[in-house]
Amino acid sequence: MQHTPRNFPQHRPVLSELSSRSREIFRLIMDTYFETGEPVGSRTLSRRLGQLSPATIRNVMADLEELGLLFAPHTSAGRLPTELGLRLFVDGLMELGGLTDEDRAAIEGQCQAIGRSMPEVMEQASTMLSGLSHAAGMVVAPKSERPLKHIEFVHLAPGRALVVLVTEGGMVENRVIDVPVGLPPSSLVEATNYLTQRLAGRTITTARGEIVQDLESQRAELNELTRKVVEAGLATWSNNTGQGALIVRGQSHLLDSVTEIADLERVRGLFSALEAKEQLLKLLEAADAAEGVQIFIGAENELFGLAGCSAVISPYRDSQRRLIGAVGVIGPSRINYARIIPMVDYTAKVIGRILG
Repeated sequence: MQHTPRNFPQHRPVLSELSSRSREIFRLIMDTYFETGEPVGSRTLSRRLGQLSPATIRNVMADLEELGLLFAPHTSAGRLPTELGLRLFVDGLMELGGLTDEDRAAIEGQCQAIGRSMPEVMEQASTMLSGLSHAAGMVVAPKSERPLKHIEFVHLAPGRALVVLVTEGGMVENRVIDVPVGLPPSSLVEATNYLTQRLAGRTITTARGEIVQDLESQRAELNELTRKVVEAGLATWSNNTGQGALIVRGQSHLLDSVTEIADLERVRGLFSALEAKEQLLKLLEAADAAEGVQIFIGAENELFGLAGCSAVISPYRDSQRRLIGAVGVIGPSRINYARIIPMVDYTAKVIGRILG
């Protein structure tokens, strides 16, 4: 939904400023809209409320429309919330939302990082958010290196070895490298000991220059084959650090909610735009500007507004409160905000705690 009221009010209303009757009717319109996605008429509301006539409800709906909170998509049709109306309703939820014990346990279990690589944890978190929200789950993976605890070279096949890095937070990263054919196992052990000693508690970026200088000045007591293993490992890893990545899972949930071809193309365009590096950076900037959850409804954000979508995004940070990445959910404007807002917030906290 991309509607913006034509007579945008100078003063942005808040729920507390509405009368109790207006609040009740507005809440019921929102509940019905989230259930069906269809315009809500006065007769439907009258039947659900019981004590108010359709005429009385129409008067209240007209007042809410004048405030810019509702609009009529067609003549004589019911009313739908505007983006301002959605924002007003969502802001009222921010302090009410909570998670069940089952949701908390599911998030904790799915995000456990022990013995798993960073890509696996990010993939699982994105898939989990999609499954729990029935929308598209999104994770912006870490854009910076973590201090290392251990590095190891493991023989795979003639001319191939696996580099295994374990961070201080317990995350595991793997890369396959080319090594000299016929390399003895002792060279892999020696390369492991050499780099572990020099990298423990440091990132590859901070230690790489010192190691390269050590190798070039012949201070390193390594044979030629072991030296090649060390150089191959450094080169492979240095080319893959600090890049960041966007993982989106459950796109089908969002595509299934689209009923018109034009909207389908806009949603596809959104996913294409998300793959662009500049959009990745914009997401991180938006997350960094918030201490907690941020909600983008339609045209409030250019990226999501083009597709008529909403997004709930929360940053995750390390123990020094530095931004690492972000998690979120993208869905139609009538996603279950009351459930998704605390879910995204809790997932961000769990991931931040895991990454330390």
